[in-house]
Amino acid sequence: MSLTDGESRLLVRVLGRHMPGVLPWHDVLDAEITVTSGFAQGRLEVCLDPGDLDGFSEVLVALVAGDDARWMDDGRSPGIRFEHTGGKGYVSVVVTDAAVSGTSVRIPVRLADGWADEHLERLRRVREAWPREVVETSPNAYEWRR
Repeated sequence: MSLTDGESRLLVRVLGRHMPGVLPWHDVLDAEITVTSGFAQGRLEVCLDPGDLDGFSEVLVALVAGDDARWMDDGRSPGIRFEHTGGKGYVSVVVTDAAVSGTSVRIPVRLADGWADEHLERLRRVREAWPREVVETSPNAYEWRR
């Protein structure tokens, strides 16, 4: 994810598998969240599970529909809120790291034309590069997908 308007930027960059070859962590991805504005700058390391990627897809659908959205807002990771601010094409992005540092940053970002299609394509490429290869057969029991 890369939302930027030249002044403010939210970047979520996937780095790779967290523990390749180790059940059940194989499908968990290491990532970093970077927030940059004229006033603040911060970086957080996170782990994304397959459900987080599904959740990001839902965020895109909500934002395109003009709704506010939350991503990874479950208390285990930094949460990201997207709030429409009244100006067409603008969202306020709030990144909150309640679990570790207790801080949050809010930045306004103007969404560029075509941003949603671009992010759907980025999500597709992440899923293609690191496909789900583990299946949970029962609670806390995992095996390789066949």
